[in-house]
Amino acid sequence: MPSPQENHAAQRAFWNSDAALRWLRRQEETDAMLAPAESAAIARAAPQPGEHALDIGCGCGASTLALAARVGARGRVVGVDISEPMLERARARSINLPQVETLLADAATWDFPSESFDLMFSRFGVMFFGDPAKAFAHLRGALKPTGRIVFVCWRPFVENPWMAVPYNAATKHVPRPPRPGPEDPGPYSFADAERVTRILSQAGFAAPSFEKFEFLLDIAGGRGVDAAVESAANIGAAAGALKDQPDALRQNALAEMRAALAPHEKDGRVELAGAVWIVEARRA
Repeated sequence: MPSPQENHAAQRAFWNSDAALRWLRRQEETDAMLAPAESAAIARAAPQPGEHALDIGCGCGASTLALAARVGARGRVVGVDISEPMLERARARSINLPQVETLLADAATWDFPSESFDLMFSRFGVMFFGDPAKAFAHLRGALKPTGRIVFVCWRPFVENPWMAVPYNAATKHVPRPPRPGPEDPGPYSFADAERVTRILSQAGFAAPSFEKFEFLLDIAGGRGVDAAVESAANIGAAAGALKDQPDALRQNALAEMRAALAPHEKDGRVELAGAVWIVEARRA
């Protein structure tokens, strides 16, 4: 079983590999897909004018921009990410916002000023910490005593057909990759509310609250079923299963994915359900 340090190193390598470039190519499409969950989480976080916020795993900067709009010119938002190509996109998108700072850094270890943030926020970023309890304990020191942390993370894989439908279709023809261990980082590593509660409690936070939120994701970006297949084949669980597979198996899997997704297409959109937790915690 990989150590937390090995998991952490693997995440850094992944988010600076071709995978990050695939995300960059689909930045606008991905932002649109995730916008309902992001908006619901930011509404829960309720950033106030003048507050200082940290955007953990800010990626290409959509959530950083949303936070900046809420804290205004008197506030401050620091977007931090380990992915150099994605952070460059965030930096370019926020260049005219003086209240925004972007940091190419690891939020789990970066030396943030003590008790400097009113709000810590993350849109699908905190699930990738190699040692999450240690990371949250470190971040807690940079949170004001009256501050809060709010993040959105995926609920179990089976509750997310937007990911499960193309994956289950693809794996009729290609092998299923090994499942991550229960403590390994990954998109669904925070699906278990009990595990998240344990992690945050170990890090010095009071018992968190969990809000369920469901929404529809158009994985086609309005461009029809072929675009949905192409998207699923490049990002997500199906993409992981298809990686390095022989072309014949890959083509069969893509055809199976198309057949599974076609019934969900309407007017160019291919909408499938997504399910997330919106988690809020404060210092104990």
